[in-house]
Amino acid sequence: MTADRTAASAASASGSPRAGLIADTALALLAERGMRGLTHRAVDEAAGLPLGSTSNHARTRAALLKTAVRRLAQREAEVLTPDEMPRTAGAAPDGADPVAGTADALSLALHRSLTAQPDLLIARYELALEATRRPELREFYDATGRGFREPLEAMMTALGSAEPRRHARSLVAWCEGLMFSCAAGADHDAVPDRATLRTGLEELLRGMLNG
Repeated sequence: MTADRTAASAASASGSPRAGLIADTALALLAERGMRGLTHRAVDEAAGLPLGSTSNHARTRAALLKTAVRRLAQREAEVLTPDEMPRTAGAAPDGADPVAGTADALSLALHRSLTAQPDLLIARYELALEATRRPELREFYDATGRGFREPLEAMMTALGSAEPRRHARSLVAWCEGLMFSCAAGADHDAVPDRATLRTGLEELLRGMLNG
């Protein structure tokens, strides 16, 4: 990602524009160079900032990694707007199929992640692996991830799941496996279209809810 593209992405970041630029640049470097390529100096240079700017924002490497995780969560949450969120049983219009509506919305989010921001997925995998080696990052990474899992449990409950926690975990595992395969695995050159994703999600949801 170029400095200009990073700056544009940072416009929607929380906090100061410079803080958003630093966070987005850190994610871009993780995707481009891996964990070893992420340094305070590298962020300054890639973002076109004076040397020392990143250190002033995140003094330690652990702080820089947490900055990246926090921004990652924010950008992943933006992949689906509130108006596009799945309509579950209680919120679906009369006559609408909430399972089909949920599969449609989730397929949109997945397709956007795979086609519009695959580099963000690579950055996430770098951070996830680093979290296995850094207990302080592991705790922070897991706490951030709960912000995504808990709404999925609520969604499964609204759809009528008898075991919403287990079903939400299965849904996450299916989505994560597909994203990894398409972003970094054997299917990196064969991203499914949205219709295929929708079919797979609907099959999964109906199988869990009717099982």
